[in-house]
Amino acid sequence: MKIEKSLSLSGSLVRLEPLDHRHVDGLVAASAVDPSLYQWSPVPQGRTAALAYVETAISWREAETAIPFAIVRLQDKTVIGSTRLWNIERWSWPQGHPRQGSAVDGCEIGYTWFTSSAIRSGANTECKSLMLAHAFEVWKALRVCLHTDARNLRSRAAIERIGAKFEGILRAHRMAADFIPRDSVRYSIIADEWPSVKERLARLTKRD
Repeated sequence: MKIEKSLSLSGSLVRLEPLDHRHVDGLVAASAVDPSLYQWSPVPQGRTAALAYVETAISWREAETAIPFAIVRLQDKTVIGSTRLWNIERWSWPQGHPRQGSAVDGCEIGYTWFTSSAIRSGANTECKSLMLAHAFEVWKALRVCLHTDARNLRSRAAIERIGAKFEGILRAHRMAADFIPRDSVRYSIIADEWPSVKERLARLTKRD
């Protein structure tokens, strides 16, 4: 099964569109509202940074290592952030194994950020629900991981809220947004847990 490079996912609040150059100005406007929100996240500030951000995302999509999205609010068709399915893994299953040729065995949800007006609006919950459903129900992934900077308490709370399981802290795991070695908090959801997480997300969506 091939990765859908032009994948688009829609809910009742947002549409996840394939990130491309037409979203650059929207990303610039979204991130400029309150830059202080992105202390721990790699969020592009200004048109030059947003253009480089999009071009990198497109190159990852072409390499089939990521599916990057622009998050568009359906109510007014405004770009309110970005997210992606990335770190896509295809394991080397032996010849004849039922999973040989599967689209994805594991992946990560990350590079997620929102403009200030979208925070606590239900948009994040719906984005996670759409991406997890695609990963587990279409790709038949075995696990989906989420990492965040150990200092990012708001992000940690949001990930725990959807029912992801804490796995530990990876020390000096990645470069942080402030250009130091970042300790990452690692969470995951596995395929067997998806039905209960899906129910939890449905309840949260109604509440949000």
